[in-house]
Amino acid sequence: MSAETDQLTTELADLVFQVAGRLRQGFNAIAAELDLPPAQALALVNLRGPAPMRDLADLLSCDASNVTGIVDGLERRGLVTRRTDPSDRRVKHLVLTEEGQRRRDLLGSKAHVRAAALFDVLDADRRQLRDLLAAVVDDEQRRP
Repeated sequence: MSAETDQLTTELADLVFQVAGRLRQGFNAIAAELDLPPAQALALVNLRGPAPMRDLADLLSCDASNVTGIVDGLERRGLVTRRTDPSDRRVKHLVLTEEGQRRRDLLGSKAHVRAAALFDVLDADRRQLRDLLAAVVDDEQRRP
């Protein structure tokens, strides 16, 4: 690998981390506006339907014991409930309450507005960036 390629890789990684950091900072600010700790907000936006707690742990890339504390906080706020899986009583499914759904939708819409402002570049450039990032993700998923 040439020095120029090494430098380009370093610059790309740095830029991606900067963009991810800005997205995270914006998301955390929105969570704070809605009186939610970032971990609870992240859990909330990742709940698309009834899901076992272990699935949420996988989505958040954390240990199941950490998810218990996050879910306890969401439950105290009336945003989720735990329901026993009828086929396996040991498994608890997380279900958004009506308020949880409302708060999740609000988080999503506010995060979208922030992301739109961050990616406020020409449409063609935005599409090209999306396609390039999708290619990177797709290539990474194909690797063993």
